[in-house]
Amino acid sequence: MFAAFEDVAAEPVVRGFLHEPGEPNGDGVVLTHGAGGNCKMKLLVAVAEALAAGGFVVLRFDLPFRLARPFGPPHPGTAERDRAGIRRAAALLRGGTSAEIAEKTHLPKPKVGHPGLEPARVFLAGQSYGGRQASMLLAEDPEAADGLLLLSYPLHPPGKAQQMRTEHFPRLSKPVFFVHGTGDPFATSEELQGAVGLIPARHKVLEVENAGHDLLVKKSSGELPERMAREFREFVK
Repeated sequence: MFAAFEDVAAEPVVRGFLHEPGEPNGDGVVLTHGAGGNCKMKLLVAVAEALAAGGFVVLRFDLPFRLARPFGPPHPGTAERDRAGIRRAAALLRGGTSAEIAEKTHLPKPKVGHPGLEPARVFLAGQSYGGRQASMLLAEDPEAADGLLLLSYPLHPPGKAQQMRTEHFPRLSKPVFFVHGTGDPFATSEELQGAVGLIPARHKVLEVENAGHDLLVKKSSGELPERMAREFREFVK
């Protein structure tokens, strides 16, 4: 079950959808999109639903650049504000009481102390650009969250392997779980395996055979979100 979520009490505004777990495990995930999409992308909806089925409360939300413009990629100058949006989403999920969080949605008001809406730990998750900004935020401020779930991390622009986006990797001190398609033009499997060696924190790469940057594989696209959620839950136990 999920419902529209909005908090306009401060900047950046956080707007998206809250997925309430049926049997909460005490953890939460804030999940956002890549440069060309929004939080309504089919993959993100499926991943959020699978994580919620696994016990996570999930806030699936749009980055500030997408709230400002419904189409088109982010400008380089918006990255800092996008990271601020991720920080605020995580803080809302981590710091709000169950009643406060429910008031920002159309969910029925829960009992005080509902464990599904008051997670003890919060993880940052994002696809491509959203994941990169989440990882940069956690490198800047390790207290912003308890770990990362990175879908299709854009290690370098396609065809430009010399432009690695790993400067912050050595400063990542929280667990990092990567989901990578073996056909992703933003990173070969070998390049990603080499890059994750720069991360001092515990890390894992889940490879999706024959998947591209969108992580879609016709024969197994329906199974991937469940597999991803299951393995991520095991990783952060």
